[in-house]
Amino acid sequence: MSKKPQSAQSEMKSRFSENIDRKTFVKSLALAGAGLSLGSPRVFARGNQPEEVATIGIIGLDISHAPAFTELINFPERGSALANSGYKVVAAYPWGSRTIETSYSRIPMYKVRMREMGIEIVDSIDELLARVDYIMLLTNDGNLRLEQALQVMEAGKPMFMDKPLAGNLADCVAINEALDRHQVPAFTSSSLRFIDHARAVRHENKIGEVMGVEAYSPSLREPSHTDLFWYGIHGVETIYAVMGMGCQTVARTEVRKTEVAVGVWDEDRIGTFRGLLMGEREDGGIAYGSDEGDPPTEIATVDAYGGVAYGLRAVLPLGPYAGYQPLVVEIIDFFRSGIPPVSMEESLEIYTFMEAADASKERGGEPVALAEVLENAQYSVRQR
Repeated sequence: MSKKPQSAQSEMKSRFSENIDRKTFVKSLALAGAGLSLGSPRVFARGNQPEEVATIGIIGLDISHAPAFTELINFPERGSALANSGYKVVAAYPWGSRTIETSYSRIPMYKVRMREMGIEIVDSIDELLARVDYIMLLTNDGNLRLEQALQVMEAGKPMFMDKPLAGNLADCVAINEALDRHQVPAFTSSSLRFIDHARAVRHENKIGEVMGVEAYSPSLREPSHTDLFWYGIHGVETIYAVMGMGCQTVARTEVRKTEVAVGVWDEDRIGTFRGLLMGEREDGGIAYGSDEGDPPTEIATVDAYGGVAYGLRAVLPLGPYAGYQPLVVEIIDFFRSGIPPVSMEESLEIYTFMEAADASKERGGEPVALAEVLENAQYSVRQR
């Protein structure tokens, strides 16, 4: 009788445990030479594709990403990058926020949609973890992320964590530190990281040396989260997709209809985020907020995302935004290879940038050092 093949998750875990320091060093050099990654990503050994279908579980049905990602993976268009991937979403745990009305009110509807696609709805995260090889942590409420992510790490399951990584920077730090302790493959990203032209500018020298980036997105708010974590992350991630790490300070200015956060990087580079707080649709409706200045609550259309990259040789618009599929392709590639498309170190700097933007707003727009903000968050974690 032939030996049953290991699951992809088991093989990834076992191969990762062998000579990890040496493998990480060698793979990091290879990636750097190929121009595939900047920063210091956790790199996990590449395993063979399993013969059986690899199973994915979802935590959190309080966000539209859950049915959207499931449909792309389980019912891909013929000839698409996700066709015949060998991966399938099979189960989901619905909670999810119990306190944010715009999130928990969606759960009943999304449970129905997931069941219509043949997805089993389970009663606990433990039950989910027992059924699947991989996890997509999609819970929209960042305040639940640390607790839920820890459960996944303790089970040793490779994990994609959707935005927001957490509700505050201290929890982001705690998640990052726990990933180091558990040595679990993971990454987090907004779908805007994979906007058209961003990768070519950063990795293919398309416009020469990058001097700066301006990016924009809606900037919806949720009072229980750091301002930009909830929706501004899309525009900030666009900046980092091109610029990479190295931001030193952030200064933020806000007026009724818009906000601007300006980051100064090393080597005199500048990244500027413009958050859209208000705007009109073609039908005359309000896309981001209201004329009375109420906090923005509605989701804008895809043309509200984009940017411009400034290089020594050329200036290049970023976009158009291609929706969720480029991100989902990266998630499946990550599950298959164990190699994250973005390092957790870079992601932590993104969330530090956004927390520093909050601090700058509180200080009347003065520049705030990312190092100061990160140190405060790390101190907060140590005091827990």
